[in-house]
Amino acid sequence: MPEKHLHIISFIVPYPVNYGGVFDIYHKIASLHKAGIKIYLHCFTEHNRQQPELDRFCEKIFYYPRRKGITGMSAKLPYIVASRMDKNLWRRLEEDNYPVLIEGIHAAGWLLNRNPSARKIILRLHNVEHDYYRQLFMSTSSTIKRVYYHFESVLLKKFEKRIADVPDLILAVSTQDVKNYKQRFGVKNIDVLPVFTGFTNDDPPSGTGYFCLYHGNLSVAENEKAVAWLLNEIFSGSDIPFVIAGKNPSPQLKQFIAKFDNAKLISDPSIEIMQSLIADAQCNVLPSFNVTGIKLKIINALFHGRHCIVNSAAVAGSGLESVCHVVKTPEQFREIVERLSALPLDKEEISARKKVLKNLFDEDKNCAKLIQQIW
Repeated sequence: MPEKHLHIISFIVPYPVNYGGVFDIYHKIASLHKAGIKIYLHCFTEHNRQQPELDRFCEKIFYYPRRKGITGMSAKLPYIVASRMDKNLWRRLEEDNYPVLIEGIHAAGWLLNRNPSARKIILRLHNVEHDYYRQLFMSTSSTIKRVYYHFESVLLKKFEKRIADVPDLILAVSTQDVKNYKQRFGVKNIDVLPVFTGFTNDDPPSGTGYFCLYHGNLSVAENEKAVAWLLNEIFSGSDIPFVIAGKNPSPQLKQFIAKFDNAKLISDPSIEIMQSLIADAQCNVLPSFNVTGIKLKIINALFHGRHCIVNSAAVAGSGLESVCHVVKTPEQFREIVERLSALPLDKEEISARKKVLKNLFDEDKNCAKLIQQIW
């Protein structure tokens, strides 16, 4: 059987594996390597940081500096794309005709400059990016950030429309994102490929936990908003302990959490501590105000935690609706937190959850599907 070679263009250096998009890229690369694919990884770095850990999966790795500030800006392109435009990358891609997998709209600027060829091009969506930035605009109170998020959203929508029919195939992480791309851009060549997580389908922890947990990147405006909503609407006046864990909480968020006697903040936990918190929690409470992409923290909670309580926006199009407690109103949220606070997962719930997770996130199966789609 002839060797299969693949260029992967990643919007970020996919290591360390410390947030959703990196999980997907890193574990996809590991799966493709395991399947015998020869990988040439191109990735953008903001601090000239190289990661030898990735060498064991790749034939070659090329690092490109991301241009920050005014040097990375463009009047016509979104900043996340313009700051990653690199002619050295384009020249390297012209040296052969291997297929190209582009990880993230951020890294798709090459599609505007590629030479026509018979090579296969796959674009991996991590979000409907213009929706994501519009929702960041709605979540933040900072005037400067609101201006940035608004214009970035407008430029992203124009860019996504412009390149939507260029790839041979677009792979989204949820059916909701597929629906949006079809409706807004008339895209037909789009399919769902579940995220690669590296999680195993182990049994969730037994017995009961002793607190509720929200976890996420606390520097993201949407996650700050979710924490404030949970404190004000769900846990204010409650005697149920509530733990908030994540990286880079702002001083304002720290001060706000400190006002609640039953709330505790754990800033910048290690991966090990975070996984321990997820396993020890009785309920992972994970509402979202962003209806795009898929929330890796929910997948993590379902693999490694007990009850998972969400709103519909958090799981729209994910396939996880049946194994989460999906609520619509604050009243429903409070009621279900109280009801589940001392209730272990039963055997039927565990069995249904394992079945859904195995079906969606079987990485050998999903890798075989990806290889078939590329070749």
